[in-house]
Amino acid sequence: MTEIEEHGAVATSPAPTAADAPTEQLPALSPGPAGAVDGAAPGGRLVGLETRELSAWFGDHKVLERVSLAMAPGEVTALIGPSGCGKSTYLRILNRMHEMVKTAKLAGEVLLDGADVYAPGRRPADVRSRVGMVFQRPNPFPAMSVYDNVASGLKLAGIKVTKARRDELVETSLIKAGLWIEVRNRLRSPGGALSGGQQQRLCIARSLAVEPDVLLMDEPCSALDPTSTRRVEETIAELRGRLTIVIVTHNMQQAARVSQNCAFFLATHDTPGQIVEAGPTTQLFEDPRDARTADYVNGRFG
Repeated sequence: MTEIEEHGAVATSPAPTAADAPTEQLPALSPGPAGAVDGAAPGGRLVGLETRELSAWFGDHKVLERVSLAMAPGEVTALIGPSGCGKSTYLRILNRMHEMVKTAKLAGEVLLDGADVYAPGRRPADVRSRVGMVFQRPNPFPAMSVYDNVASGLKLAGIKVTKARRDELVETSLIKAGLWIEVRNRLRSPGGALSGGQQQRLCIARSLAVEPDVLLMDEPCSALDPTSTRRVEETIAELRGRLTIVIVTHNMQQAARVSQNCAFFLATHDTPGQIVEAGPTTQLFEDPRDARTADYVNGRFG
């Protein structure tokens, strides 16, 4: 087990850039012949994500305690639990955003397709091109066009492609995000002119443009109305089987609808966040092994 002292500052932009990477770096990922990123799973193979004995701190405050969890390839894993139990921190650790907080520390392993994303010399920007993030509130570049918003994902990841390939990736990403039909005639209109639900799907498309192996979603529907929430959930269902998805949600009905696997996090005033129970979603909701899980999913606390 290794312990890593993290450096940086709190993120203030929709996605980190290659400038956030440490000075000791592996060679940057570069586009392959078809525009895919070198280092991604060969042949479009689905890959899983796993943490082993993962603990995390902000300064002297421990927020996660020895969290071990396997997130299955091509499936949706929901992270549930009361506020303050470390779910969002855990999610940000998975693509190395935790280290952007100056006081953050980390111990344990995060394995993407069996390789530790915190290995010495591994560039954070390369990890984030394979493990995308969609935030709680839609955060498109408001004055940038719909097209440029999606294409910006490539630029932020340092991926260079031909114009034809970029056009293809923008269209494909918008299709995968369930937004193409709604915006295909307004690709040059500002992304900020879209509705809230459309903006969130635009952010999903931006993350998909770099063809990641994993998509992390931090309460992606908390700021949306029921209709927009339903459309984002449909998008998640459509993406299932194409990549691995990990979603934080406080909505138990949503967790039951969209996920195949679930992990219940819990913390107390004197203990850091830990996983109480993890397994198939149907088991956690219908036949949980721990009484605390049953109480939470049935709304008796939290």
